Amino acid sequence: MLHQQGLLAANNAPLRPQIDPSQPFASRDSHFAPRAKNVLMIFCSGACSQIDTFDYKPELIKRHGQPLPGAENLLTFQGAQGNLTKSPWKFRPRGESGKMVSDLVPMLGELADEMCFFHSLTGKTNTHGPGENFMSTGFTLDGFPSMGAWLTWALGTENTDLPAYVAIPDPRGTPQSSVNNWGPGFLPAAFQGTDFNAAKPLRNLQRPAGIDAETDRRTRAFLQSMNRRHLEDYPGDSELAARIASYELAARMQLSVPEVSDLSTESAATLKMYGADDTQNSLKAAYARNCILARRLVEQGVRFVQVFNGAYQTGGEGVSNWDGHKALEQQYSKHGPVLDKPTAALVRDMKQRGLLKDTLIVWCTEFGRMPTFQAGASGRDHNPDGFTAWMAGTGVKAPYTYGATDEFGHKAVEKVATVYDFHATILHILGLDHERLTFYHNGIERRLTDVHGHVIKEVLS
Repeated sequence: MLHQQGLLAANNAPLRPQIDPSQPFASRDSHFAPRAKNVLMIFCSGACSQIDTFDYKPELIKRHGQPLPGAENLLTFQGAQGNLTKSPWKFRPRGESGKMVSDLVPMLGELADEMCFFHSLTGKTNTHGPGENFMSTGFTLDGFPSMGAWLTWALGTENTDLPAYVAIPDPRGTPQSSVNNWGPGFLPAAFQGTDFNAAKPLRNLQRPAGIDAETDRRTRAFLQSMNRRHLEDYPGDSELAARIASYELAARMQLSVPEVSDLSTESAATLKMYGADDTQNSLKAAYARNCILARRLVEQGVRFVQVFNGAYQTGGEGVSNWDGHKALEQQYSKHGPVLDKPTAALVRDMKQRGLLKDTLIVWCTEFGRMPTFQAGASGRDHNPDGFTAWMAGTGVKAPYTYGATDEFGHKAVEKVATVYDFHATILHILGLDHERLTFYHNGIERRLTDVHGHVIKEVLS
């Protein structure tokens, strides 16, 4: 009765998108004026070390080889910790801002003036699979919608010929939590991310051998006429309408996906800028091609593009991703160049093409790493108590630094932020109220930020 009389707080009411089942991906209005229209996320799987990339700690360098104060008997994910260990890479001031960035990622360092750094992120788990889930979905458990699914459910897309949400797996394979990173959870299945990369085209897109183009076209036309006739008889069948829309999108994608994936149209200068022509480092070249693909998808209006750097462990810890437990310097010396040049070129290319006017770029990882080396090893253990992410593009201040870890880079101590806050801020930049964007599931109004999170307004431009 109170609700009907308008006596309850109106701003607590859910704001669910009105979706036409026959056009599930049609572009929809945001809750308020957005700062960005698209998101490009670069996800470093394996927990990329903040200590060795973007979080400069002179006290750690000064006290290299000493015990971590107050943590002499500290046990972390894999066991006992050794002494404080400075990064093998030197930090240098970058750009006009003088932001200190490691020599592990020098080309990204050159772009420090374009970045808004979050140095005080905290997570809920020190395990990779749940950590990836948490960063991608806001929950450590499987079965919850990814951020890209929430965004495309809420906003649709401005491109009618491509998926609204594309996940681009690393050349080495999928991340540890695999499709959970781009899954729809309990949202309608249509909003799952479509996964393909520059080397592995979208599956099941081509017509079967032995069926010519004309037969294929006529078969689709006949099926479409039958489906539409059935829909006219049963206009309330939203599942059929959604299935028709899915078939129609699939037909259009037979032309659009090969076109957007065809990198042969890129200039030699562009390929060189990204490192896609590197004959000495085939992994870097493959990741570079994924970055070019990501830019092309954003150019075509795809709402959410998620690029993975690092895959599920194959060949031991730290070989296929950033999980540097045992031999960090050796392993990161391979991972750094793969990430650095292509990702820096992606940011530069997006800017010079004017794409950052509407796009928010997000760089993240599932959690951070310890400022100590593990006892008896030459690598760092998992650390969800303080880690780094950054954003660039529209919607955020740059150059800007938000929050800080302690003097060793161990725990967030200044303006401590959660992944929920991080997600709430991204949604806000897209014009969405994270507290009111909900989906009713199993008796609960679910949202990306669960029952937590605050927009970090200090970073907004």
